[in-house]
Parts: sequence; C-alpha cells; structure tokens
Amino acid sequence: MGLLNGTTQQQYYDGNDYGNYQFTSLDNIITQFEIAYVGENKIIPKIKRTDIAFHAQRALQELSFDTLKSIKAQEITVPATLQMVLPQDYVNYTKISWVDSAGIKHLLYPASKTSNPTNPLQNNDGEFKLQAVGTLVNTSTSITLDAEYKNILVGMIVSSPSIPISSTISRVNNSGATTVITITGTGATYTGNETLTFTKADGSLVLQENSAFTLTGSGIIVGSNKITAGSTSDTDQIEVGMLVSSVAFTVDTTVVDVNGVVITTSTNALTAASDPEITFTSPNSDSDTWSSYKSHTPSENNTNDYQDYQNDIYWPNEGRRYGLEPSHAQVNGSFYIDEISGKIHFSSNVSGKTVILDYISDSLGTDAEMQVHKFAEEAMYKYIAYAILSTSSQTIHQQLAPRFKKERFAETRKAKLRLSNIKLEELTQILRGKSKQIKH
Repeated sequence: MGLLNGTTQQQYYDGNDYGNYQFTSLDNIITQFEIAYVGENKIIPKIKRTDIAFHAQRALQELSFDTLKSIKAQEITVPATLQMVLPQDYVNYTKISWVDSAGIKHLLYPASKTSNPTNPLQNNDGEFKLQAVGTLVNTSTSITLDAEYKNILVGMIVSSPSIPISSTISRVNNSGATTVITITGTGATYTGNETLTFTKADGSLVLQENSAFTLTGSGIIVGSNKITAGSTSDTDQIEVGMLVSSVAFTVDTTVVDVNGVVITTSTNALTAASDPEITFTSPNSDSDTWSSYKSHTPSENNTNDYQDYQNDIYWPNEGRRYGLEPSHAQVNGSFYIDEISGKIHFSSNVSGKTVILDYISDSLGTDAEMQVHKFAEEAMYKYIAYAILSTSSQTIHQQLAPRFKKERFAETRKAKLRLSNIKLEELTQILRGKSKQIKH
C-alpha cells in the first residue's frame, strides 16, 4: 500500500503542495500510534484517542523548540518608530538580521543592557500622583485648571478638600492653553484655587503623557460607533488602539479603525454632545530609556581614524584595542524584545532597512502546521509512549517508563542528527582551505 494516495506525478506538478512527502500529519501519527502501541497484548492495553492527541501535541511542541527545523520567518521594513510587532504564533527567535541590496543577511545582536519599562507619572516630590491647580466656584461642577493636561480623561476620580468624595470627571475640554473639566455630583463647596488630585477608576497608576490629540467639531450620532472628523488632517494623528475620552462615550472606549475622516470606536455613542470635543490618547507610554535608545546614534556608525581600515592609522592599532566588547564590535545594529508590549525595538541605524525575523513556533497554530518530518516520526512515537506510561498508575507501566525514557532520548538525538543535514561533500569543501589536507 503506497503512501502517495493515488496522486500521479502530473497532478503533483500541477498542484502547489510541493515537498509535502517529507512530512506526515499529526493525525496520521496518532492513528499509527494506536495501531502499533494500543490494544490487547500490547504495551498500552487501553487508552482514549483524546489522551493520545494531548500527548502528541505536547510532543510536537517540545520537538519544535529544539529538534525540528525552524522554517518560520517574517520580513518587514523597519518604520520610523523603530518597532516591529511580534508574529501571532511567535514563541522565540532564532536570529534577527537586516538584508542588503545583494540579499545577504547581516546579523543583528540583542542589546541586553536596555529595556522599555513602564514610567508612572511623578510629581516634583517623586510621588506617583497626577495633580493640578484648579479654580473652584461654589456649587459649580465646572473647574478650570492651571494648564493643559491631556492625560486627564473622562471617568477619572478627582479629589480635593472642597470637592465631594468619589466625584468623577464627566467632561474634559482642552480648547486653548488650559483644561476645563466637569465633575459629577453637586459641585465644589468653596470658591478659590485648590490642588486637585486625579486617579484612575481602576486604581492603576497614571503613566507619563504620550501622544495625544484633541478633535473638535466632529460629528457624533447617538447609537453609532462612527465619528466624522472635519478633514483628514484631523485624523492623521489618530491611531488604532487610542483611548477615546468624551462625554459621548463610555470609559475605556478605544479606536478600532481610521478610514479617511471616519473614525470607528469600540462602543456606540451614548449621547450627541453639544460641544463634541474628543481627546484621543495613546494607552502606551514610551519610557525615557526607550526614547534615549532610539534617538541615540550607535557608536558603530561613527568611523574614527583608528577604526578606518583604509587609512594608515588603522594598521598600527591592529591587536591593540584592549577592552573591546565583541558583541558591540559590529556595524549591523542591535535590538531588544519587549515581551509585555509584544514588540521588537531596533537601534536607530536599522531604520528603513529590510529586517528578517527567523523564529520558532510550537507547530500548533493551524491544522496545516500540525505535521512532523519523517526523520522525527519515531521520536514522536517514543515521546507519546513515555508520556502515557509515566503518567499511568499501573505498576507494569511504571516499570516500562524508564526504558521508554531512554528510547525517547535516543530517538530525539537521532532525529536531531538527521535534521542537521550534514553532508560529507559540503563539509570537506569547507575544510579544504584549512591547514590540514583533506583526502578522498
């Protein structure tokens, strides 16, 4: 019984699923495991197929990390933001490189001594507080602040000695150089200036002010999630994911799409405000560390006389540059991965270049990915068998588990050697230029 399922050579070349014979599907692995290992007078007398499927998926995950070939890659052009979003099925990277005009990869190196930490807003005393001086009017719910504060949003809690407890902001107006807020409740109990403290309703810290834009004169329809701006110049600064702060929308409403002058929000408008001013703020705040990293010109971009191999000053310095850090002695650039935001940050000399991210996944993202190279097929069987036996409570299975643990290790090592694809002719060609002569 052949394995080509009746597919002729002509059908293969007319199709687009080339090279598929080197793989077998995970479903076939499970079926063949049932035939060989499960049944009367076999190692595993009885087990559910769902249990085999679980251990098979775990085996595929583990082999994907260390044994199977890493074939996933993504190519992008690094934008001015110097950031790249991690792929949907990303688990870890194998290498990150930029590509020159000849299509040759140049390896980028990880910058282990930088990061992008969160940076909560601090006042002059170092306290994590957002404070402003406001002009209060007795019984009035309108308060004029001493400056413009675009990180003060609708829904925040405002407190001061002359403002009722648990008062929240129901409206924010950032027109001009000052911010005017409207609070809920009966209003202030005093006329004069007081220091106001603003906190988020969920108790989280207020971050440093990042990108923010105030839109005025926009069209809002009750029950619709569409906002119509006056012109495209108004929407150029608005990005997907920004928070929407307006009396017309609920707290935590975000932008889900920007198309021309039409902005789509995650919730529908509750009211059509008479002065529909809307403030859009970025939910993420760039730290000072990241700002310094992306604005800094890497030292590898600066070619001094003693670094330029084309002049006469370089050669006398050969072998005398003590204390050089090898990981930094390159001109390709660097990167670091922000796991929290799910982005890769690049150094400034990578801007505009084509970057390739080679990475590994767990091979469980889609059904089409759930396949195993035939070199690792036996390793899958041994992994599944050992996993089942080691988790069984039967004495005979516990006695068999150490044997299958050794077999699993041996088959995994054999699969890794096979998949390393070492060819004698290629190896000897590389070694021919070495001091020791290679004979055939």
